[in-house]
Amino acid sequence: MWNLSRTAFLTGACLVAAPTVPNAPAALRPPAGQVLIAHFAGKGKQIYTCQKSDTAYAWKLKAPDAQLFSENGTLAGHHFAGPTWESVDNSRVVGKLAASVPSPDPSSIPWLLLSAKAHEGTGVMSKVQTIQRLNTKGGVAPATGCDAASENHETDILYEADYYFYAPM
Repeated sequence: MWNLSRTAFLTGACLVAAPTVPNAPAALRPPAGQVLIAHFAGKGKQIYTCQKSDTAYAWKLKAPDAQLFSENGTLAGHHFAGPTWESVDNSRVVGKLAASVPSPDPSSIPWLLLSAKAHEGTGVMSKVQTIQRLNTKGGVAPATGCDAASENHETDILYEADYYFYAPM
């Protein structure tokens, strides 16, 4: 009897500790055969640079710069240019855009699906094949303030997002 109770408790503990698969638009779902291995909350900034295109000046994304936090609130890693996600275990994954849908909040950056294009290290990020960016808040480039006088200037826009990491079963 004790073993049965212990098994139920341990099973319940595992269910509570496992990240929950998010409800995402169809275009942002990971490929079949992949399972969710980590969920981190990103909090930081989107860095934009004022640049001239053929016809006008516009803010262009230079890089994200965000801290990643585990579901219990501890620092889990860093997100930066590449786009790259680095875990506290020093493993990294670099992604490339696979799909994008507008955020339900027009004042927030799009939701994304990315596929892994490079890995470093042997930790959790070394297994990642797909990344989702969901539940974004903020981060949209300014609509004004980019002109000849501000060419090459940078601006930081605060944002938050949930990042979900998937690996093969």
